[in-house]
Amino acid sequence: MGSGRLYAAVAAGGFRRYATYRAAMLAGIFTNTVFGLILVYTYLALWDERPHLGGYDQAQAITYVWIGQALFKTLGISGGGFEDELMERIRTGDVAVDLYRPADLQLWWMAADGGRALFELFARGVPPFVIGALLFPLALPGDVMAWLAFLLAVALAWVVGFALRYLVALSAFWLVDGTGVVQMSWFVGWFCSGMMLPLNVFPGVFGDIVRMLPWSSVLQAPADVLLGEADPLGTYAFQAAWAVALLAAGRLLQSMATRRVVVQGG
Repeated sequence: MGSGRLYAAVAAGGFRRYATYRAAMLAGIFTNTVFGLILVYTYLALWDERPHLGGYDQAQAITYVWIGQALFKTLGISGGGFEDELMERIRTGDVAVDLYRPADLQLWWMAADGGRALFELFARGVPPFVIGALLFPLALPGDVMAWLAFLLAVALAWVVGFALRYLVALSAFWLVDGTGVVQMSWFVGWFCSGMMLPLNVFPGVFGDIVRMLPWSSVLQAPADVLLGEADPLGTYAFQAAWAVALLAAGRLLQSMATRRVVVQGG
């Protein structure tokens, strides 16, 4: 089997794996919708007091909420992808089997997470977004090209998100328990991606710094492309630069970790 077909099969397996848990999918749709409603009414109160906060009007702010709910699990902003499984395989020593496979470790997990992300986007991401569009006036583009530009930004956002989570997972090679690192990455991801509030509302130098961090590529960047608040080409360049840098860092850390594999399981 060629390498392309191999990773395509891994991605398809990741898709089928998550498609199996239909009750979890329905629960996730319900949870995302309810949480989205809570955020919408919070944003409505905030934008009533501060119209055009962060350069968004009220319709754009509401749209931003539902974009976040659509991409929340797709991009693994709070984890829930491959990293827990990979960390467990490192802890038990099963990662040694992975290293003997005729496949690259990073690309294997990237393909598996790609299948998961595709399922999450259509099965768990789209329904809350549609519900939000039915309940509230959203600022959505009517141009097909704008939606295609958004989807490309989402794809790059997923690559950046995967690269960040891969670095977190590799920390298990050196830590007895990686729970603390995972939880810290969740908190940073929530805050710095714009999941809690759009990064555009953060003022001054602090806002400039947060918007330059890789997490801003994960949610804020694709949201601004869809809302017409960012140049797509500039956004792609920013996301691609972080994707290359983080994937390279993951490759370097993987090489350091596997050069002399010592696993806690034996």
